[in-house]
Amino acid sequence: MLSEKMLKALNEQIREETFSAYLYFSMEAYFKSLNLNGFANWMRVQAMEELSHVTRFFDFINDRGGKVTLLAIDAPEHHWESPVAAFEATLKHEKHISSKINDLVDIAIDERDHAANAFLQWFVNEQVEEEASADDILQKTKMVSDGPGLYHLDMEMGNRVFTPPAA
Repeated sequence: MLSEKMLKALNEQIREETFSAYLYFSMEAYFKSLNLNGFANWMRVQAMEELSHVTRFFDFINDRGGKVTLLAIDAPEHHWESPVAAFEATLKHEKHISSKINDLVDIAIDERDHAANAFLQWFVNEQVEEEASADDILQKTKMVSDGPGLYHLDMEMGNRVFTPPAA
């Protein structure tokens, strides 16, 4: 059974993860408007990953006898000054999500909820990967800026595919 504090925090995380998907769909639309279809694909895959995170939290709450309460989602940004700015925003957002996951772990520890703590460790590790991936693309994008390298990076990013995480 989830404590009220843990349940409230998990429901808030569902909102955070849903907003993440919304943000990445918005970034996909931005990159599509620039005809950077590979970047758009990368963001589409990122959005799908975020939706898979939503379902993990949703299922965990239900499995623990809690009630999922969906909360309002703010509208995301829809324009960035450049691909670099979009990936700076991506990295900043992933760092924000990492801090939210860390807060959830702290609550799980304080509430002595070992099941929630064990569940959340997957997300702790996932966020290390998410931040590293966003930073990698950001650094590459900074290197190539607006030149022909951007075209090649766009082609590389078009190869990313969504693979649902293992249960």
